[in-house]
Amino acid sequence: MFGTAGKYIGGKVLTAILVACVLWTSYYFYKNPEKLETLWESTKASLVWMGFVAALPWGLFFVPPLVVKADSNAAAAGMLAGYLILDILMAFWLAGGLLEGVLVWGLAILGFLLAAVYNFMVCDFLAEQAEENL
Repeated sequence: MFGTAGKYIGGKVLTAILVACVLWTSYYFYKNPEKLETLWESTKASLVWMGFVAALPWGLFFVPPLVVKADSNAAAAGMLAGYLILDILMAFWLAGGLLEGVLVWGLAILGFLLAAVYNFMVCDFLAEQAEENL
């Protein structure tokens, strides 16, 4: 009973918070239309970067099998470091070379960490596929 009531009340509270956020955001961008263009530019750059991060290890699908053949942890670490460096360089290029503010740096570092984990997972999958074909 308390679980059902909690879900019901929680749903209503969450809906109220979301409606208030949408109204406040709409009002803010109504009063500051120049900020809306900045938001769209940031969103566009973020989506391009996420697409780059997602496509990079798949586009270089031939590298993990070479690392598997080398049978070297240093080669694997170098490959992953190279992918991460390319991700970071792309992010800075899309951002215009400069990141300002603690929040922006925090989000960038979080994005870099997530990109590193994604690269590791994809390369691990590709390496397993290469080992099965050897």
